[in-house]
Amino acid sequence: MNIHKTFALTGAAGYVAPRHMRAIRDNNCALLAALDPNDSVGILDNYFPDALFFREFERFDRYIDKINRQGNPISYLSVCAPNYLHDAHIRYALRNCISVICEKPLVLNPWNIDGLEELEQANNNKVNTILQLRLHPTIIELKKKIDNNDKIYDVDLTYITSRGSWYLVSWKGDSNKSGGIATNIGVHFFDMLYYLFGKNTYNVIHINNQKKAAGYLEFEKAKVRWFLSIDRSDLPQDIEKEQSTYRSITIDKEEIEFSNGFTDLHTASYKKILQGSGFNLNQVRPSIEIVSTIRHATIELNKGDRHPMII
Repeated sequence: MNIHKTFALTGAAGYVAPRHMRAIRDNNCALLAALDPNDSVGILDNYFPDALFFREFERFDRYIDKINRQGNPISYLSVCAPNYLHDAHIRYALRNCISVICEKPLVLNPWNIDGLEELEQANNNKVNTILQLRLHPTIIELKKKIDNNDKIYDVDLTYITSRGSWYLVSWKGDSNKSGGIATNIGVHFFDMLYYLFGKNTYNVIHINNQKKAAGYLEFEKAKVRWFLSIDRSDLPQDIEKEQSTYRSITIDKEEIEFSNGFTDLHTASYKKILQGSGFNLNQVRPSIEIVSTIRHATIELNKGDRHPMII
């Protein structure tokens, strides 16, 4: 089997890392090295049992430097580490002339992107991010429909994915590290809204705490009420007892069904990147601006644009 590109990966013990490992394998590439301070990485056996594993960044760095100097440089670094480390790991890769594929959110604030742009240009390597909803067949067809008219759509977005008490104890419960609920579980949806409806022109926040966030957004072609939560008590009472996640998007009161089709979106994302058509820094900036504004905004109450889930 001919190997197309070689990879290293940070955050190998994380929840999303297996999707990246599968995407690397299914695109006929090789993972040579993986890094994580935690050693619960048996998942590597399913994909790349011969990949070298490091718990210390210094040893990982030494190995990357060694093979680069031997003339067999790593092609890409896949960044699956906690959100607050993304910026540093991307900069590390660029300074070592390695291109990047980074899980969401690319960074926590838009000004972080400015520095990455300078490094990208100086080292002639690319930063790619995973915006997999843009590749979902339902979203692609919906965008074609929206682009073909000038109407302003009315949208309600609800995403509830229940999490146990561990969530708030982990780095995900620290907004300085995760970016908070809107960033950690919502950034893909905000990118999807920008992708479908154009530039964000208004952004107001109604709720923003450790377990839930809600607000109102206006785009060039949509008015959006949104609600995100990790609180199990927010799940609708009429769903099945074993169901822990509820996702609903309505456009002009019509439910958009895209529950299926998620399985291979990381693999499809990697394929596009390897073909030179990945999502770049400029494409990810609008969603990072939205979640950064949400994080730093003052909560506004008694508004007439409240989401139905929080009225």
